[in-house]
Amino acid sequence: MRVLLVGAGGVGSAAVGIAARRNFFETLVVADYDLRRAQRAIASHSGDARLVAAQVDASSADAVSALCREHRITHVFNAVDPRFVMPVFDGAYAAGADYLDMAMSLSHPHPDAPHERTGVKLGDQQFEQAIQWEGAGRLALVGMGVEPGLSDVFARYAADHLFDEIDEIGIRDGANLEVAGYSFAPSFSIWTTIEECLNPPVVWEKDRGWFTTPPFSEPEVFEFPEGIGPVECVNVEHEEVLLVPRWVEARRVTFKYGLGAEFIAVLEALHKVGLDRTEKVSVGGVEVSPRDVVAACLPDPATLGDRMTGKTCAGTWVTGRKDGVDRAVYLYHVVDNEWSMSEYGSQAVVWQTAVNPVVALELLASGAWSGKGVLGPEAFDAVPFLDLLTAYGSPWGVREGG
Repeated sequence: MRVLLVGAGGVGSAAVGIAARRNFFETLVVADYDLRRAQRAIASHSGDARLVAAQVDASSADAVSALCREHRITHVFNAVDPRFVMPVFDGAYAAGADYLDMAMSLSHPHPDAPHERTGVKLGDQQFEQAIQWEGAGRLALVGMGVEPGLSDVFARYAADHLFDEIDEIGIRDGANLEVAGYSFAPSFSIWTTIEECLNPPVVWEKDRGWFTTPPFSEPEVFEFPEGIGPVECVNVEHEEVLLVPRWVEARRVTFKYGLGAEFIAVLEALHKVGLDRTEKVSVGGVEVSPRDVVAACLPDPATLGDRMTGKTCAGTWVTGRKDGVDRAVYLYHVVDNEWSMSEYGSQAVVWQTAVNPVVALELLASGAWSGKGVLGPEAFDAVPFLDLLTAYGSPWGVREGG
């Protein structure tokens, strides 16, 4: 396996540190628009000849394809913002490589009824090319981070091993993380956070299909495990709702994120004044994207680990029946920032996101997972993934009662 990792930010750099401890790949080319950032991502592994730094423009399919050909890449691992999904996806296909990402092609709200009906859904552009990828005998594994990703693996595991009938699959994400010295410091890419939190959330119901609601709708308090405790969660647009129903039988699928009132207030303020926009505006004769300005004004999430305390939890809450008896379970994965920093030097949120695609790549390298076309994590057997995740030193859990 010869891997091109596109993006050497927080998640990409964390993935390098995780992969460097494994032996399933021959070469890992770490590429970024800023070559120096790619070089920093591999600097602490200077004795590992498998790691190579390179420069690439992720907005150019031709550039991605050319880099793939130069290094005889077999698998492209996309670790950049979702706005670059399609050029990296297309570049991988053009070069004859398989593909893996952690976020899918962007959505566009319905022009007339954005809070009722879907427009272009997350991943639609990729799934439109599924027949093309399948015909070429190639695999695009989409949404293989933590959420989406591990949460989808949990959904498949629950359907195969814990339930006969499923009423609802509800992804629930919460944390008790705090960052010292900052009044507002998101632990993940603010560009992506704005995209998923301010777009109309999508819900799926068996009798209705996909539909949308207003942002931050249907608040509920969810009790998170391992000392995190109760966190208010709200509907947010996320890939799981678009992925799970394609492979797992359920009556309803939702995604709710534990944001907190202060975080929601900041996002709503950014929206009110137009600072969430991606379209460029002229400032003193310079064309800039307001959202890019917001991102530039905030600290890089990858640099927050030494100021951060607490835990983050990603999980899948499932209700239904087993052997005729009602059942509810919460399958979850918790990462303590103190552990991830001491063990890998990466803060908890980016490490938790990065470990799952590396596990998936190792399963593909070994042949434990294989497929053709554009597939989500639900299309594969969950057990090999969960066993290997545990072998990576990061176990998962199940709580009865949801």
